[in-house]
Order: sequence, then structure tokens, then C-alpha cells
Amino acid sequence: SVFVYQSGGLGSGSVFPVGDTIIEYTAIDDCDNMSTCTFIVTVEDDELPTANCNNLTIQLDEFGDASITADDVDAVSTDNCGVDFISIDIDTFDCSHVGDNNVTLTVTDVNGNESTCVAIVTVEDVTAPEVFCQDITIELDGDGVATITGLDMDAGSSDACGIDSYELSMDSFDCNYVGDNTVTLYVTDVNGNMSSCAATVTVEDNIAPELVCMDVTIELGEDGITYISPSDLVVSVGD
Repeated sequence: SVFVYQSGGLGSGSVFPVGDTIIEYTAIDDCDNMSTCTFIVTVEDDELPTANCNNLTIQLDEFGDASITADDVDAVSTDNCGVDFISIDIDTFDCSHVGDNNVTLTVTDVNGNESTCVAIVTVEDVTAPEVFCQDITIELDGDGVATITGLDMDAGSSDACGIDSYELSMDSFDCNYVGDNTVTLYVTDVNGNMSSCAATVTVEDNIAPELVCMDVTIELGEDGITYISPSDLVVSVGD
């Protein structure tokens, strides 16, 4: 008779690992003659990981930059044999990314299987411009008016994502404003954030009146005296 038994490897009912496992059996007869054979049990993991994403909102810093990691958009991805690592295709953002961005999360399990999901990363610019004003002096023209622009009062305002507009609380002046006037400069960046500062606009009237005179002839009175006024000599006065 022949007696057969397992002489190597995992026994029946064991949990086999992914990969190759060698199993050996031995046969022996009543005369102690013996022979062995082996076979290989190959276990494959073809199950893809389950990639789970969550959307994210981030803000640019004062320099117009922001960064994230894969963990920030991972919503607990899983795998039957275990997740080895996760990665994302975009992890740094700047002013050009303001708004919604599709970021792909790749999940790789311990046996090299991969799956992906897409998260929406919303980038916000919430930093207002840095505003600087300067006092200026302007002169009324021949018509008694003067105008300025926001750039005339600006003293180097800046924003990481760029400035869209310079607006003034007052940009037109006439004779009623001769002297010092407080004017506010409003600076708005390309993403709608606004800051302001105030400066003094000094209005000067340096144009002399235009005076036209005429010659006059007068007669002395009975007492040898007569009187005239400035208006008797002036044809017109313009200013």
C-alpha cells in the first residue's frame, strides 16, 4: 500500500498570500520507497482600489500662491489588500487658477492596481490690494477747471493677482475747490477685492485775471476837482 501526505507548504484551508506558494506532497510505500511532487498555487489581486474624492476650497496667500496634498482631497479610499499610496496631478495653484479646477486623485494598492477619481478644487483670491497714496498739487486751467486720475494719486499700490481699476471719490475740480481737498483712492484687483486710502489734493489758481483798460477824458468840476472809479477805466475783466 502507499501512504500520501503533505510534506511542505500551506495546508488545506489556509489563507494564501498574493503570489506563488509551493506545495509539496510525499508518497511512501510499505517498503519505505518514497517519492515527492510539488505544485504552485498562484494568487492574483485583480481588484482595483475604490478611489473616493471630496471637493475642496482653498485661498491664495498674500503672494498669490496655494498648495494642497493628496490627503486634502482623499475621502478615505480603500482596497481589499490595502492602499499603498495616493497622489494628485496638481498640487500647487496661483492666480491663474482662481475658480474651479479638476484635480485627479490616483489610488494605488499594495499590488500595483490603480483607480482614480476627480475632485473640484475651488481657488479663491480673498486678499485685498495693498494701497499707497500720495498728496498732489494741481492748477486750474484757463477755464477754471482741473481733472485728475487715480494713477495721479497712486504711490505704488500692488496686488499679487493684478490691479483692475483705480477710482477716485472726486476727480474734477473748479474754483470752489481752491485749497486742500481730501480725496479717497479706491483700488480694485482683478478678482474684485478692494482697498482704499486718502490723500490731499491741493488746488491752486495761478492764472492772473485778464484786464482790458481804456483811456478816458474827464472834466473838472466847479471846485476844480473830479472823481473816477476803477470801473471807469476797465473795459472788461476776465478770469
